[in-house]
Amino acid sequence: MRLPLRPRTPLRTPLSLCLAAAAPLLVTTAPPAPAADTTPGCAAPDARNFPLTTRIHDGPDTYEAGGGYGTWYLDLTNTTAHRCTAIHPVVVLVDQQRALKPSQPRLDFYDGTSPRPHPVRFATTDEAELVGAFDDGFPGFTVAPGKTLTVKVRLALGPDAGQNEITANAAVVQRHADDGDWVGQSNDYRFDVEAPESTTPTTSTTAPAPAAATPPAEDLSFTDELARTGIGAAHLVLAATSVLLVTAGALLLARRRR
Repeated sequence: MRLPLRPRTPLRTPLSLCLAAAAPLLVTTAPPAPAADTTPGCAAPDARNFPLTTRIHDGPDTYEAGGGYGTWYLDLTNTTAHRCTAIHPVVVLVDQQRALKPSQPRLDFYDGTSPRPHPVRFATTDEAELVGAFDDGFPGFTVAPGKTLTVKVRLALGPDAGQNEITANAAVVQRHADDGDWVGQSNDYRFDVEAPESTTPTTSTTAPAPAAATPPAEDLSFTDELARTGIGAAHLVLAATSVLLVTAGALLLARRRR
């Protein structure tokens, strides 16, 4: 039986509590039958540090709700002599107002082999944090010994997000069939969210002509908005299904090594 990782300091951090809280929320169906584990662990059983040093960098300080994407990067540095495969980052968003909804962040990542981004689906915890796994069916990242893999990420906030301050943090999970190890944790990335600028009507001395009746604005869900940007509904379904699988396997078992 594979032993979990034991870092030098206890993982009783807000992030560890957030992952623990997220697991039962995301697991809504029974996990699949266990599969044979052919993924070697990327750290020695007696290791006391995370094998992957993880860093978020180069993100914008401010996002406008309803505005375009901001780009940032996630560095995964393998500090061991072992090859790390099946690596899945898990992003946690904590907003100051505790008002952020899973439908409001638009988060995508790139796997480095295709120009097409992978969407990340969020779920909320009992503490009003948002958790999203980098897993829409792809096998995970591979980081060679002593090397750094940089993952490109883009983020936008829906127009209803409102003014806020958000902290993003990434845990890193190595998936093992229906199991997983917590193998990295990033720094905090803090940024502000500005509400969309309101338009001020112009004044005129001439009475305006009667306006023709206009139909009500189309009520678009966040899923519909994503579909309009080129991410099809099928990919959203895959993302949702994958988040369930990651939680049933990796997230649920990304725990303290004892």
